[in-house]
Amino acid sequence: MAESAMTRRGERERYDNKLLQIDTGLVLSISAIAGIGALMLYSVGGMSWEPWAYNHLLRFGLCFVVMIGLAIVDLRIWLRLSYPFYLFSLLLLIAVEVAGEVRMGAQRWLTLGPVTLQPSEFMKLAIVMALARWYHESSAEEAKLHWKLIVPLMMIAVPVLLVAHQPDLGTAMLILLTGLAVMIVAGLDWRIIGASVAAGVAVVPFFVIFVMHDYQRERVLTFLNPEADPSGAGYHILQSKIAMGSGGLLGKGLGLGSQSQLNFLPEKHTDFILAAVAEELGFVGGLTVFLLYAAVVFISIRIANLSHNHFGRLAVAGATATFALYVLINGAMVMGMAPVVGVPQPLLSYGGSVMLTVMIAFGLVLGVKVHRYQELPRSVGLFD
Repeated sequence: MAESAMTRRGERERYDNKLLQIDTGLVLSISAIAGIGALMLYSVGGMSWEPWAYNHLLRFGLCFVVMIGLAIVDLRIWLRLSYPFYLFSLLLLIAVEVAGEVRMGAQRWLTLGPVTLQPSEFMKLAIVMALARWYHESSAEEAKLHWKLIVPLMMIAVPVLLVAHQPDLGTAMLILLTGLAVMIVAGLDWRIIGASVAAGVAVVPFFVIFVMHDYQRERVLTFLNPEADPSGAGYHILQSKIAMGSGGLLGKGLGLGSQSQLNFLPEKHTDFILAAVAEELGFVGGLTVFLLYAAVVFISIRIANLSHNHFGRLAVAGATATFALYVLINGAMVMGMAPVVGVPQPLLSYGGSVMLTVMIAFGLVLGVKVHRYQELPRSVGLFD
């Protein structure tokens, strides 16, 4: 009889050493993306470590330690904390409504002493964990087609509405799509999926005309025809296209990009850093970044398939969906294939809240790999 993975000689000893179980391929891919981000922030900062590159590396270093620490945390703890973390994130979103800091016409931030947080970023992970726990404790029939599906739908809808009211349509869309991705992976009936897609397409014109703010509606119209206002609403997309197109195959060289170095490229250190990569490192540099992103997604999906418990599979699937949506939405925006929304490139762009959330999520992903053989109870209490 063939030996199982857990009875084969030496496998039990390697499994018991949790640090040896951490997926080095995923860790190296994440580190490479963050390293390229630091390099580009050094470049667009005027070939200087200040004001962005040094802080980016410092944040990544601290978050890296957090990620490795979380990777060895027992999955039962993640499971128990899923609902409290969701409720805590929801309370932070409500606090933003009451006492949030307003920047550029949007009320999205909370200032707690020297620290400024964007609570909507934490909700991206909280919704994944909460939905993963709900489905872990539910039956296959309840996940497919059942009146109890109103519970996960409400869990998704409440934060989406709060974030959309800030207004932050990009983040609200990410939370919505991530939640729906978890529901689909959990086994949602395809009839519901088809009906939802049809209803979504039908409601788009109504949403654009009657729900969107004027500036959001302008972004949609600008996306369709950016040349109509090249120095106004269409400026971001046109400058991004110029930067990406001028890089050619190998790029102009680090620190030599005209659009980024001369500040024609807006938000060059955050939302449009990918355009700076294409301008200075060329098609090869941009392709390298996307291949690293693809590696992260592929390895994460493989980890989800290795998990012996439903919570781990769904948590990794949801975290991976969030990460992939970040990459796809920002990439489409920078290339002029989608309206401009405030969605950065994870690990590449400058930003503390996004960095922390992404690295905590990958701590969970790595933890599922480390504890892939662990069986979790169907129902647990907060302090069991």
